[in-house]
Amino acid sequence: MAAWFAGSYEGANDVGIWISSFQDNQWSNPVEIVTGKDSVGTRQACWNPVLFKSKKNTLFLFYKVGLNPREWRGMVVQSFDNGDHWTHPQELPKGFLGPIKNKPIQLSNGDILCPSSVESIDAKNWTVHLEITNEKLSSWKKVFIESDSTVGVIQPSIITHPDGKLQMLCRSRQNEIYNTWSADNGVHWSAVQPLSLPNPNSGIDEVSLADGSFMLVYNPLTQGNDWYFGRNVLRVAVSLNGEDWKDICQLENEKEGEFSYPAIIQAADNTIHITYTAQRQNIKHVILRLIE
Repeated sequence: MAAWFAGSYEGANDVGIWISSFQDNQWSNPVEIVTGKDSVGTRQACWNPVLFKSKKNTLFLFYKVGLNPREWRGMVVQSFDNGDHWTHPQELPKGFLGPIKNKPIQLSNGDILCPSSVESIDAKNWTVHLEITNEKLSSWKKVFIESDSTVGVIQPSIITHPDGKLQMLCRSRQNEIYNTWSADNGVHWSAVQPLSLPNPNSGIDEVSLADGSFMLVYNPLTQGNDWYFGRNVLRVAVSLNGEDWKDICQLENEKEGEFSYPAIIQAADNTIHITYTAQRQNIKHVILRLIE
């Protein structure tokens, strides 16, 4: 399943969350499943849907509603039949946003770890943090992560290492991907540090593969004068340790344009599925098959 926000333009009142399912090599017709309508019928824009299926097969769709990313609020709907039916929208507890862009992970004890971030009202401060909840979404805890005040990081993505350590990679305004580590299931994290991977202030996503390695989708350029500069090239990289990455596939390589905000998962048959926005007009879907 893929989810995205769409409407007249980003931030418009008619922007809702749409989904489509991929079956038998074909995508279903897109369906708008939620809008930003409040109790009196007033609509605000929807943003950043995140799909996640729990160990008990509950399908969560987290998303945001608000005027902009500095003032939005966290929302969620759930499905117990693989997306055929959805619950009514539920607002997350005050102060919690859920996963901001990238999927959560679930620990063996049932805890759901949501990589999250906040952009200050004046847009000067970007910080990442972790939100921990459970299957029933009845308990929420926020874990703050240290960062230099001169560094702006948002939209983290989380992976699990074979030794149990957790690592989050983050989008930044410093032309590099940043990362942070936890050795105690997300209770404490190291200060964010650069990873020597370029980042043009653009979203990334990564996944822990079944063989113990990791795969990352990112824009391998630096930013320019305009916010969208550097999003015209999109690549896939792999790593065995989360620190040393090697490009293996080029998804897009254009002189201009935008190919960004990727999402990546590994399916039950071990195929890799990647989606990303193409020129903000379409969603592209790529399937990679690992060679033994």
